[in-house]
Amino acid sequence: MLLTSDILDEKDPILRTVSEEVTFPLTKEDKETMNTMIEYLRNSQIPKISEEYNLRPGWGMSAIQLGVPKRYFVVVSELTGPDDEKKEFETYVMINPRIISNSVEQIYVDEGEGCLSVNRPVEGIVPRYARVTMEAYDMEGRKIHVRAREDLAICFQHELDHLNGILFVDHIDPKNPYKGKDQMRGI
Repeated sequence: MLLTSDILDEKDPILRTVSEEVTFPLTKEDKETMNTMIEYLRNSQIPKISEEYNLRPGWGMSAIQLGVPKRYFVVVSELTGPDDEKKEFETYVMINPRIISNSVEQIYVDEGEGCLSVNRPVEGIVPRYARVTMEAYDMEGRKIHVRAREDLAICFQHELDHLNGILFVDHIDPKNPYKGKDQMRGI
């Protein structure tokens, strides 16, 4: 089982690597990594398991956060279920992803963005598109298109940044962490 301690910290220079395109068919190792990421993200959102294994909750994870410099990420979004045993999730595996369209409107996370690789509180806002359409490939190598809005759009953009060696903290103006807040919508 993947633990929070297995995820690279922001101080690790590997996180600044621009990840390489993935070729198909996927290797056994890449499939295993993707499934491990899915398992961690699901478990991290189930309070009983998260507490038992001290998992930091997360929605998304990029391969580079595990030291694998390949262009894929996984997003696991909780759909329903306050009850631990009945949670349902929507899972996205995005291989060689790219944004093919985006809204003009920008948004930010009111409480501030977080990251499994950033283990400290961070003040400031990260401007993100309110809606994006992403093109990627699934685990079988089929081209897919995903339209995302609000929280999901933010998560996709955050993970795509990881594939380009960018952390969310890079988007925050150090001299004015709330710069442009009045021109965006908080969610």
